[in-house]
Amino acid sequence: MYKELFTKVQQNIRDFSEEEIKSLEEFVKEGFIVKNENYEINSKYRVGQVRVDKTKAVLCDLVNEHKDLVLDFEHLNGAYDGDLVLVKRVFNPRNKIKAKVIKLFSNNNNKNILVYVKNREYYTVKESIRLQNTPNTLLEDGELLIVDSKSFEIQEELGNISNPKVDERISLNLYKEEIRLEKTPFVEAKMDDLKQRVDLRDLAFCTIDPNTAKDHDDAIYFDWENSILYVAIADVSYFVKEDSELDKIAFKKSTSAYLPSKVLPMLPNELSEDMCSLKEGVDRYSYVFKIYLDLQKVEVKKSELLEAVINSHRKFSYGRIDRVLENKLDTYTQVEKQIFDYLLPLYEVTKQFRTKRLKDGYDFRSSEYRLKLLNEELQSVEIETSSSSHQLIEECMLLANIEASKKVNSVGIFRIHEEPPFKAITKLIDDVNSLGIKAKLQSDVHSTITHIQEKAKHSVLREEIDELIIHAQTQAKYSSRNLGHFGLGFKSYSHFTSPIRRYSDLVLHRMLKTKQTPKNIDEICDYISEQERKIDQMVWDFEDRKYARWALKNIGKEIKAKIIDTEKGIAVTYGQIAGAKIKLDNYKGQTLYGKIKVIIKSSDILSKAIIGTIK
Repeated sequence: MYKELFTKVQQNIRDFSEEEIKSLEEFVKEGFIVKNENYEINSKYRVGQVRVDKTKAVLCDLVNEHKDLVLDFEHLNGAYDGDLVLVKRVFNPRNKIKAKVIKLFSNNNNKNILVYVKNREYYTVKESIRLQNTPNTLLEDGELLIVDSKSFEIQEELGNISNPKVDERISLNLYKEEIRLEKTPFVEAKMDDLKQRVDLRDLAFCTIDPNTAKDHDDAIYFDWENSILYVAIADVSYFVKEDSELDKIAFKKSTSAYLPSKVLPMLPNELSEDMCSLKEGVDRYSYVFKIYLDLQKVEVKKSELLEAVINSHRKFSYGRIDRVLENKLDTYTQVEKQIFDYLLPLYEVTKQFRTKRLKDGYDFRSSEYRLKLLNEELQSVEIETSSSSHQLIEECMLLANIEASKKVNSVGIFRIHEEPPFKAITKLIDDVNSLGIKAKLQSDVHSTITHIQEKAKHSVLREEIDELIIHAQTQAKYSSRNLGHFGLGFKSYSHFTSPIRRYSDLVLHRMLKTKQTPKNIDEICDYISEQERKIDQMVWDFEDRKYARWALKNIGKEIKAKIIDTEKGIAVTYGQIAGAKIKLDNYKGQTLYGKIKVIIKSSDILSKAIIGTIK
């Protein structure tokens, strides 16, 4: 009620109900509403919603009439993120407007806060704000609790921060993803219309995934004689009906979350690991692209979409297929030979498509860190790079995604990546030149980036320079309008190949089947783009806390690191435990990516802050 009331006041709307007028008259008596021809907020006060992050709290205006007002943590007076409050403005001698909360009108929908105990008081885990008027608890320091934001009544005890098992709950709570702990609706998945499907079970499809993969949402087959590539994708839309309870939960999650120790799936395990997984040797419903290739022109002649049933003949790991592509064939069965006989020529075909693609797109030398845990503690970090088998699968999936984007309406669901702004590119030039790469701005952004990569081709820092190029890019997102994909160099691109783990692909499958676009497609695109970014941040939060635990057990140890932020003095470790970010307390202008030796001085698991000293 109060939010609507004060929005009307700020918008100078005079249509108030009797109940609203009664409330306003009370506020007039209290002095923070002035009654003239209409009701107005006294200029000494502001009404808005509190937004809290790690370093500050701000008052957000209800109708964007004023700038956001910074609030000191000690002046929140029990208010928290999302609360509607009245603040009194205080002018100090330095002409900086400050304010303190004097009235709390309504609290946010999420009444629970994650806190930890310190000196018998409650502090928020997210921002480390001491909650005022908290009960004088007898719990030990470091105990993690979920408490009611107003009464401070304990809703749940998670355990002590010293226990690494609490890390998952911390990240899920901080990013409001605890829905992933809830039991999903029962799914009775059956295949009952085989006769209505195109039968492709005789084709020797195979899946190629990481060793640890439990969900197999794509399989490939190549008809070498006729130059036809088949890309089969799990037909999730058959099992997850639009607007069903299962669909609503999938939309809310929007994507699977891949933690180092486990997968928190978008869909129930009965689907993601069983009926929608293209497992070896079992019939599975698939949505299949049949792509006719012109090997002379290195392009797609045409493509067809088939609602089919397939039977994956073999499940392979990337490592096994890498050995095959390197002609290091070990023992194999007749079925495997049949598959290898088409994978080898398909690899040569995909290399040609890749070469052509990279004339407009980019080939970045990037690596991914894979944290390996034992008993929830960080044991080692593997660095995963793109191998031949990765590239083979990637090119096949790219072809399917491009073809899918061509078959939707002008208003659809596209994966877009806009060209980086001029400011970002000029900074990129400055950064790479500081590393000794003599680069210059070219006629356009694409030419500038390829020019930098060519200059850095023989540099020992070529991978780091690719990192700088990646950081200069805008972030890819989903859009109902086709704006192209700058990074990949495609005029049109969508996500079609992973409906088990991405809601975008599920929506696209439905659109391709029905030829209809959801009325709320813009809302869907905005939400799943935001959710994608949030889940990435949640995973990083989880991983950084694992790094902090490792650092706490290695205080005083000397480690190898390289400078990654010259403004804030931050380095990142490399070697056996790679990827830990360390704030340097004696940074004195060392060069970007300069290699150093660091002594770990301290580590705080709650804030994830690791402090080190350059030796």
